[in-house]
Amino acid sequence: MLTKENVVNALKQVNDPELHQSIVDLNMVRNIQIHDNHIALDIILTIPGCPLKAKIQQDVEEALQALGASTTISFGAMTEQERRTLTASLQAKNVTEQGMPNMLLPNSGVQFIAITSGKGGVGKSTVTINLAVALARLGKRVGILDADIYGFSIPAMMKIDQKPTMLDQTAIPVERHGVKMMSMGFFTNDNQPVMWRGPMLNKWIRNFLVNTLWGDLDYLLIDLPPGTGDVAIDMAAMIPQAQEIIVTTPHLAASHVASRAGLMAQHTKHTILGVVENMAYFEGADGQKNYLFGQGGAEQLADLLQTDVIAQIPFAQPEENTGSSVYDEESIIGEVFTHLAEDLLYK
Repeated sequence: MLTKENVVNALKQVNDPELHQSIVDLNMVRNIQIHDNHIALDIILTIPGCPLKAKIQQDVEEALQALGASTTISFGAMTEQERRTLTASLQAKNVTEQGMPNMLLPNSGVQFIAITSGKGGVGKSTVTINLAVALARLGKRVGILDADIYGFSIPAMMKIDQKPTMLDQTAIPVERHGVKMMSMGFFTNDNQPVMWRGPMLNKWIRNFLVNTLWGDLDYLLIDLPPGTGDVAIDMAAMIPQAQEIIVTTPHLAASHVASRAGLMAQHTKHTILGVVENMAYFEGADGQKNYLFGQGGAEQLADLLQTDVIAQIPFAQPEENTGSSVYDEESIIGEVFTHLAEDLLYK
C-alpha cells in the first residue's frame, strides 16, 4: 500500500540537477495526494522557467514508477520570499560569517590550480578545460573559474549557450562534462567587449568566488589572463595556496615571454606544478613528428623555473562537428590529458 512516507522516501533520492541536493530537503515537493496506485503532487521549482524542469520531471516519474505508481505532476515556482530564504540557507553553507568563501579556508580540501601563460594564443584555455574534464572523468568534483575577464572563451569552447541560474544575486554555475563553470562570458551579450579597470576586475573575481554556489569541489581550475596584470596579482592575494601550471609553445620567444608569468608565481610564493608545452609537434600519417614551432622552448622554461615539463600536447582537431574544444577521452590528446590528470592526482 502506498503511503506519503513511501513517496517522500523515494523522492529523497531525487536531486535538483543544479543544486545537487534532494528536492525533498529543498522543500520542492508539496501537496502529495494518493488515490490507489496513483500519486498526484506539486513540484515547486526554484525559478519560473527552470531550464532543467524536464530532467526533474523525468527523475520524479522514474522514482515513483519504481513504487508501482502512476503520477500526475503539477509545477509551480517559489515565491520571492521562499527564494530569499533558500538563498540565505545555501549561502550560509558557502561562506563564513565574515563573508569568506568556505573553499578558501586552509582545511577546505579544495585544490586551486591556476593555468597561466605569458601571452595569448598558446592554448591556455584549451589546457584548462581539457584538464578539468580529465579530472572529472577520474571521479573528481571540478570547477573552472574563467578569470580571463577581457578574453573570456570558456563558454564558447565548451559549447555552452545556457546562462547560470540566478537565485537573487547568487549564481548556480553551469555544468558540462561534469565540470562546473563561471565566466564573464555568461553575462555579456553578443560577444560585447568588457571595458573595465582594475577595481571592477577585482570585484567580479570576488563575486565569482563569493556569490557562486560551487558546492563541494576537489579542484577549482582558474583560467588566468595571460601576463602579469591586475587579475593575476589579485588572484595571488585572494588564493595564496594556489598552485600554477605554465602553458607555452615550443617556440623560444614564447617560452621567454612565459617565463615572466612563472617568475611572478615564484614571487607570490605559488608552487609551480610544471610546464605544459602546447602545439609541441604535428604527427603525420607516416608517424613522423614535425616540429612546426621548433623545439626546446618548454625545456628552457622549465629549467629557468626549476620545474618539469609535465605534458607535451601535439596539434590535433577536437571531435568533428561538435564545435567543442573538449577532446574525446580515447583520442591521442585526450589520453595526454588523462595522464596529466593522473600525475596531478598521484603526485
